Amino acid sequence: MLGAPGGLGRAGQRLARIALALGLPATASGQDVVETVVAARARPGVPPVTVPVGAAPCKQNVMRGSEVDLYAFPTPRIHGNDGGRYIQTYGMNIARTPDGSWTNWSINRMMIAGRDTLACLIPGPQHLGVIRARWAELGEPMPIALALGVEPGLPYVGALPLPEGADESHFLGALFGEGIEVVPAETVDLMVPATAEIVVEGHIALDREAMEGPMNEYPGYNALDASPKPLFEVSAITYRDDAILPVVAAGPPVEEDHTGTGTMHAAEILYQLRRAGLPAAAAWFSYESALHWLIVSVRPDWHESLGIHSGELAQRIGDVVFSGKAGFGVPKVLLVEDDIDITDVDDVVWAFATRTHPEYGEIHFPARPTAALSVYLTEQEQRSYRAGKVVHNCLLADLYPPHQRPVRGSFENGWPEDIQERVLSGWRSYGYDA
Repeated sequence: MLGAPGGLGRAGQRLARIALALGLPATASGQDVVETVVAARARPGVPPVTVPVGAAPCKQNVMRGSEVDLYAFPTPRIHGNDGGRYIQTYGMNIARTPDGSWTNWSINRMMIAGRDTLACLIPGPQHLGVIRARWAELGEPMPIALALGVEPGLPYVGALPLPEGADESHFLGALFGEGIEVVPAETVDLMVPATAEIVVEGHIALDREAMEGPMNEYPGYNALDASPKPLFEVSAITYRDDAILPVVAAGPPVEEDHTGTGTMHAAEILYQLRRAGLPAAAAWFSYESALHWLIVSVRPDWHESLGIHSGELAQRIGDVVFSGKAGFGVPKVLLVEDDIDITDVDDVVWAFATRTHPEYGEIHFPARPTAALSVYLTEQEQRSYRAGKVVHNCLLADLYPPHQRPVRGSFENGWPEDIQERVLSGWRSYGYDA
């Protein structure tokens, strides 16, 4: 097993696993990562490349029919209160519409229900649920492949909320400038990553279910509920020699729900804000907030360039964020000027605490579509997938003339450059290591 495949690293390389997975240096900043994804969104997709089956490591071992045994793999019980062993926490679910026009690559949890069955979370509004519904309209089970231990960039692309009809594997090709390698599955008409560690194939049954859950999720609290879920009937498993199973322990921050979903949703939101003509400088989810805080920064000249007050800008930004797929799970937006490092939680807390007015600093958006896992939601909000959302207005530019706007009282802003250079050049001689 491989734990924390997208976890945080040490100081100076905090985002190394994310950055390297997306083709960037280990030292890349959060905004380097986000801007790289935003840039790739504007490029045409690059489709996968089919390679010979004999050259595909995922075909080194094959189980078919009665040979299939999900218990052959070291699948852990991740949390003590989980309802079972979850083999799918960081792999790619691959499914295609019946007409072949759209292939979706996504991540949804799957629990082992038996030697050859999985109980699957497939929410109807998500793309996997949309495709399953199209197969159900024809009265047919949905062919599916589950690829575990895939190219490191694929789980991030799977977390990117691309529009319906977009193929995530093509976007990964756009990101890297070349298509990923794929081969045909054994028992379903789907292409799978040639370099995957494990590939599980089969169909989502039309009328069979199994109990699934509870399983802890990204808000960070112990889950309590189990319910009948769609059944994945496995017809084949292929795997590498000495296959490695990646595992994510969902729960309190920071884990891969936060680093993967948060990073990629922030990139998509930034892309959509700029497309809407708004002066967005950056966007970032606070990992430490368990994705409950989206921070958006705007250019410091927003007031001069737009000629509107901050409340109107906050309304426009909220309308874009809360109306799209990327903002479905966003309950709270913190809106700041870009003198704040929005990837630094200390900076964010300081700006939020000191810049938002306790009476006038909130712009509310009633009854917007929402994810149902936040613990503060009422039962009715959880059932309806609708709840109020808010933008916390931390903008200052319309409150002060340009030459009087508050400036961070820091070393950099408090001393002439020659004094700064003299102090820093002698820093180690004063007895400090860094």
